[in-house]
Amino acid sequence: MKPYIETNKRRFFEELFSLLRIPSISAKPEHKPDMYRCAERLTELLKEAGADEAGVFETAGNPVVFGKKTVDPSAKTVLVYGHYDVQPPEPLEKWRTDPFEPVLSKDPQTGEDAIYCRGANDDKGQLFMHLKAFEYLLREGKLKHNVKFIFEGEEEIGSPSLPAWVEANKDLLKADVILVSDTTMISEKVPSINCGMRGMAYLEVTVTGPNKDLHSGHYGGAVANPINTLCDMISSLIDKDGRITVPGFYDDVVELSKEDRANLARAPFDMEEYKAFLDIKEVKGEKGYTTLERTGIRPCLDVCGIWGGYTGVGSKTVLPSTAHAKISMRLVPNQTADKITELFERHIRAIAPPYVKVEVQRSKGGNGFLIPITSHAYQAASKAMAEVYGIEPVPSRGGGSIAILADMQRILGIDPLLMGFGLERDTIHSPNESYLLRQLFAGMESIALFYQYY
Repeated sequence: MKPYIETNKRRFFEELFSLLRIPSISAKPEHKPDMYRCAERLTELLKEAGADEAGVFETAGNPVVFGKKTVDPSAKTVLVYGHYDVQPPEPLEKWRTDPFEPVLSKDPQTGEDAIYCRGANDDKGQLFMHLKAFEYLLREGKLKHNVKFIFEGEEEIGSPSLPAWVEANKDLLKADVILVSDTTMISEKVPSINCGMRGMAYLEVTVTGPNKDLHSGHYGGAVANPINTLCDMISSLIDKDGRITVPGFYDDVVELSKEDRANLARAPFDMEEYKAFLDIKEVKGEKGYTTLERTGIRPCLDVCGIWGGYTGVGSKTVLPSTAHAKISMRLVPNQTADKITELFERHIRAIAPPYVKVEVQRSKGGNGFLIPITSHAYQAASKAMAEVYGIEPVPSRGGGSIAILADMQRILGIDPLLMGFGLERDTIHSPNESYLLRQLFAGMESIALFYQYY
């Protein structure tokens, strides 16, 4: 595919940049028109690439883009999944360029060419690889599979509308495998394929003390401070060994065998490089597990945001009425978001002292999943990436969550295959998100070869 990429590189940039310029931020309702603009542009690109049909479909939330190409009704069908929504770009002051104006620039450390823009990697850049690999195979007469595409606009907010749409369109989405590029590799030197991802439960906890903000001089020391109380409650959720104290939390966690742990340990890991990249002196996590195991095969609990009282410039001597925290729990396969959410809510209410009231607001969660590395699809992906990178990819577990994939696996009865080409240096979800051109083009080549070997 290299000659095809070289010949069409300028056009590829123009097409990808047309997607990246659209601020399709699903978390902000005011960007609803942008969601439709992006969906319509993807539809145009699918048709231009050679899809028999492509269109924008309504859901209860943001629209879904669906397209397909039928080569032979008796041939295998690959269902390509991706998402066109992106994270909010804030804090804007930390971006070196306009977050929605794509820029080709050199990586500050390596000097390699990269695209800088929100969505360059996650996930517009990665889904674009599939469009171009499909286009190449079709125009060169090498496409032997039926291909379907489903691009959604709500992944970054938990895909609340997609399960119902998938359920209602099961016949439309029939396929043999779900092909996904929305994950990262271990490193540019060691390709990897995610054979599983964690699920997630997410809640917001509000602790209320007095019925209004109070003067801290008049009431401090006599009335409970909700922020202090919430901090005490949160600190009790993880013990000194890094284990979560919610009763029943680990009941469904399956301990991996020594063989499975040894297989995952094939992934190279440099602790000093890891700490230097994050600018930390030491790591921290559950006792008895390595850093890679902590982020792949073990659950965790994190406070993602906490606030209350006065946070403006200067001082204000206030004892606040309320305190809030957003808490996420990453879950491993066999744990379910519904059960863990129920256990957490019951526990956080039980540990609340009598001088405060607790409210819990649930957000949509999702379950984790695993796929066998013995499957034909996994082996085809492994062979393809080995040919492009010159080394057999390592099976890995993704620490993040793509909640909808577990739903699609359950509803459609087929496994997802995660061929991700992002790198940690791409800083997705953060300012200055980027995507190395080397990875963009290697992804296209690997995906095209997957169809050859599948």
